[in-house]
Amino acid sequence: MGDSNAPHHNYKMFKCFNRKFKASEAGPPPDVKAVFAEYAQGGDRMSVDQFRSFLVEHQGESALTISDAHTILHQFTTRHPGEAAQHKKHAGGLSLEDFFHFLFLEEFNAPIRSQVHHDMNAPVSHYFIYTGHNSYLTGNQLSSDSSDVPIIKALQKGVKVIELDLWPNSAKDDVQVYHGRTLTAPVTLIKCLTSIKEHAFDKSPYPVVITFEDHLTPKLQAKVAELVIKTFGDTLYYPEAEDQMVEFPSPESLKKRIIISTKPPKESSGSKSSKGKGSGRSSSEESGSDQDGDAINSANAAEAKSYQQSAPEYKRLITIRAGKPSGELKDALAVGDKVRRLSLSEGKLEKVAEDHGTDVVRFTQKNILRVYPKGTRFNSSNYEPHVGWMHGAQMVAFNMQGKDKYNWLMHGMFKANGGCGYLKKPDFLMCKGPKGEVFDPKNALKVKKTLKVKIYMGNGWHLDFSRTHFDSFSPPDFYTKVYIVGVPADCRKFKTKIIEDDWIPVWDEEFAFPMTVPELAILRLEVREYDRSEKDDFGGQTCLPVSELRPGIRAVPLYDKKGEKYKSVRLLIRFHFE
Repeated sequence: MGDSNAPHHNYKMFKCFNRKFKASEAGPPPDVKAVFAEYAQGGDRMSVDQFRSFLVEHQGESALTISDAHTILHQFTTRHPGEAAQHKKHAGGLSLEDFFHFLFLEEFNAPIRSQVHHDMNAPVSHYFIYTGHNSYLTGNQLSSDSSDVPIIKALQKGVKVIELDLWPNSAKDDVQVYHGRTLTAPVTLIKCLTSIKEHAFDKSPYPVVITFEDHLTPKLQAKVAELVIKTFGDTLYYPEAEDQMVEFPSPESLKKRIIISTKPPKESSGSKSSKGKGSGRSSSEESGSDQDGDAINSANAAEAKSYQQSAPEYKRLITIRAGKPSGELKDALAVGDKVRRLSLSEGKLEKVAEDHGTDVVRFTQKNILRVYPKGTRFNSSNYEPHVGWMHGAQMVAFNMQGKDKYNWLMHGMFKANGGCGYLKKPDFLMCKGPKGEVFDPKNALKVKKTLKVKIYMGNGWHLDFSRTHFDSFSPPDFYTKVYIVGVPADCRKFKTKIIEDDWIPVWDEEFAFPMTVPELAILRLEVREYDRSEKDDFGGQTCLPVSELRPGIRAVPLYDKKGEKYKSVRLLIRFHFE
């Protein structure tokens, strides 16, 4: 395997004397030629008026004015003077080659919108929120270092819920962040808080929630309160009244604010005298005798004493009060007057969804449900997020340092709504019938719409990869895998034919995906390079929320396994809804 970041000039050098590595110049696919001919009305150039008609009618840009079309063409010719030479020669017109090149540019022809467009004025419980799990870990759950670096990376990607495990240091006079009862090395709490302050709003101005898993004495809780107030100042939001909230505030009203979510000291399950590494009371929502977190720690006789010793300042700062079920799960899902957050492991959610799915949906209409990975995921892998989303769970917590396909799906889902980290839940999850009935995820539903995905071609690998990256002796043999991932009834997968020995593969194949719940569907694309003797090589991937797809012919950029966008690699695809 070669270097995926090889400079372009190396490729050009090889291209001169070795034809077998040359990237053939693929012309526009038949559909692109046909669309150009239609809107150019048979001419060899497309006027600004005709270009606007194409964008409005074919690409669904209904609000576009003639002035907007002029601006787009001006930007295209300014930013891409070489490629748009034809447009310069023929003022007011695009040649077929220019038109083809325009379609391949993500900056003008992206597959999804880049603006925030959901209503952001509903209570926070009405949104799916981009949520991290053990956000401070650099790698696996057992022995990796704790650091503020993964926290910064997560915030820069748009993650809006950061989880910190709080433990006393050995001298019991300071607070550290690490994964308790493991070999993970600690990082100081103040370092994590400072980094959150500096990067909380790098991606969007909507609120950042810090969830504390705290294993502290009342004295150290008071220290945490002091550090939080000192670090965040007026950025920190907490309710004016000490009473528990009856409704959460909206993301809009909490712009540029930090909020704290943890289990109030009153509900602690330990005491100052409890033994163990984190001597003090524990508010852990993920502790338990088995590694799925299924065992429930009930409150003991030390509860009242622990509450009396706890810091009132600390309790006061908690906006989203959390808890773990202690008793029957169905009872834990009861909806009361006051709003709260409940945490369930992925395994426990699956169990409760099996028998009490509608109770979960009803609970999440007003309260917040956080789902976290089971304790056996030592390698920081993840799980199918749709079980949580189908039941209205707002915080489906993921190990963001993972490179698994579930992480790709999570990143893809939260590209929606301008990547701001908050997605308004679909109406069907929030509705109630005349008798209080809610959406039942088990019910069979009718097909709502069908998405047709036509994969024309791909380009850019010869610019982003060395000539021998995929094959030492010939150009690559690419194919594309196409998936819809969503509710079980909607999941389907296809793959294109393999195009042999071509850096610019042309597939020109269409696939249809009927969907019952398109609001939760994600289109997953993965390009592989066929290898006869070994495992097929990875050639890029992307996940796109179906609810955000823009119809028409679009440029779809691909990403590496870590979720970093390739500089040049992209697919040309048509999306059509029926």
